Amino acid sequence: MIERVSLFSKKQDIFISLVLSFFILLISLLLEYKNYYEFNRFDSITQEVTVLKQYTKSKNSRTYQVLKLRSDDGVTFYTTAKKSLQDIKNKKIKVLIWPKELTFLKYLSSFYANSKIITIYEHPSLKQELNEYISNVHEDKSIANIYHALYSATPLEREAQSIFSNLGISHLLAISGFHLGVLSALLYFFIRPIYSFFQDRFFPYTNAKRDTFFIVASILLAYTLFLDTPPSLIRAFGMLLVGFFLYDRGIKIISMQTLFLTIMLLLAFFPRLFFSIGFWLSSAGVFYIFLFFIYFKALSKVWQFLLLPIWVYLLMLPYSLAIFENFSPYHPLSIIWTTLFTLFYPLSILAHIVGYGAIFDDSLLWLLDLGRDGYKVELDVYTFLLYLLLSFTAIFYKKIMWFLVLFACAVFVYAIYHIA
Repeated sequence: MIERVSLFSKKQDIFISLVLSFFILLISLLLEYKNYYEFNRFDSITQEVTVLKQYTKSKNSRTYQVLKLRSDDGVTFYTTAKKSLQDIKNKKIKVLIWPKELTFLKYLSSFYANSKIITIYEHPSLKQELNEYISNVHEDKSIANIYHALYSATPLEREAQSIFSNLGISHLLAISGFHLGVLSALLYFFIRPIYSFFQDRFFPYTNAKRDTFFIVASILLAYTLFLDTPPSLIRAFGMLLVGFFLYDRGIKIISMQTLFLTIMLLLAFFPRLFFSIGFWLSSAGVFYIFLFFIYFKALSKVWQFLLLPIWVYLLMLPYSLAIFENFSPYHPLSIIWTTLFTLFYPLSILAHIVGYGAIFDDSLLWLLDLGRDGYKVELDVYTFLLYLLLSFTAIFYKKIMWFLVLFACAVFVYAIYHIA
């Protein structure tokens, strides 16, 4: 068997990649600054946006609604509206915005702006029609919201977010590489035999594996655009393209070089990703998966299958506590839920297609009840930064890798102690 080569065999290759990424980033930032200048040029601006979130908030004896909006250019910002505003989640609206004292940094990340709603477009988008179909299948709104998140990347309600954070399975509801991997495998499984049938008869000279990948990638790209390009999905799709490109050329895929190259290129082309927690969490998950296979590639496939979910759970736990601060006695069971999700996700899609979408509703309601009670467990910034330092050092030293595992186990014991 021919051994695959490393992506960067010389320091010169790394330097060229860094320089190329820098120039791409520079061009991207110049284009973003041009858009920022146009956006901030006048005291007010009219924009067509999509309502990502809508919830009620009270402050200083005043009750109002908070809207999270996103323009077609990817600009994300918050605004407020009257308490009496109708439910307009996922709808397209036209707003007049007053972006007061808006800096370029806030423009790239997110900001608050006073606004006035001019028009609410009643014509439903494809995403709204999909969500409406799902809502009609499920009697319970919370269950429908779960499937909205799974299929159309619609944000979860705040209560559901807290519940799934308590259970340690928020990552399952945010469409990312995990979901893309399942979808790509399903698509490849169904498309490859059909393509091979026609290839054998009409164009036997083509590369079936490569052609099938391009078909699958095209479908996944359309799906990513349909979902309005969630950051975690952009990372996953970018890595899918880079991974196949390298695989097709005999270069190692499971390599930190591959991961860092993908992250560099994505940040260079899409600077807004730098401010996305979802993007960094998704990247961190892949980092620890690669770290596992780097050190435990000699294990049998059975042991890898059994140990990998435990490994990812423990090493991602510090991120969960540092960012979300939610924990419960059922949090460790996320190892089981994550494994079962590999079966649940494609089966739930098939069930909705054939008209049995409500088949898992009772199980999901049980899961929601299970996660209602949670505890706040904090991990201070300095401990988390030390953990990040150990994580990067573990790439080069196996002893540090073992120390990293012990550190993660200590964080787990710390979380259990706080809820005991």
